[in-house]
Amino acid sequence: MIKKLLHTRYRVSDLEKTVSFYRDVLGLEEVRRHTSGRGSQLVFLKAPGSDEEIELCKFDESGPVVVGPDLTHLAFEVDNIEEFAKQTAAKGYPLSDGPHPNGRGGAIAFIDAPEGYEIELIQRGKDR
Repeated sequence: MIKKLLHTRYRVSDLEKTVSFYRDVLGLEEVRRHTSGRGSQLVFLKAPGSDEEIELCKFDESGPVVVGPDLTHLAFEVDNIEEFAKQTAAKGYPLSDGPHPNGRGGAIAFIDAPEGYEIELIQRGKDR
C-alpha cells in the first residue's frame, strides 16, 4: 500500500542553471546531491513547508531532454503573485501567462523554468 509521495523527478540538460532557478528564483532549499550508481547526477530540492521533494537529474546517456508543450508542471503556493512576479522578472524570469483571477478571491499564473518545464503559481483566496 502506498504511504505517501516522496519526490518527483525532472531530467535536465543544464543541472546547475536549473538548480539555480529553483533555489535562487523560486526559493527552494537544496536538500542533498549525489551521483547514482548508474552515473546520474541528482539534486533534491524542496519548498518550505513541504515534505515532498523535487529531484533534478542530469543523465546525458539518455539523450537530449525534450519537454513537450503542456506535458507536465509543478504548482507552488505564493503569498502574492504580483510581488512574486516582480521578483522573478528582475531575475530574468517573467511570467509566461497570467495572473488570472481564479474565481475564489485568489489567482494563478505561470512561469517557465529552464529546460521548458512550466511552473504554476497559486495565490489562494481569503475565502478558501
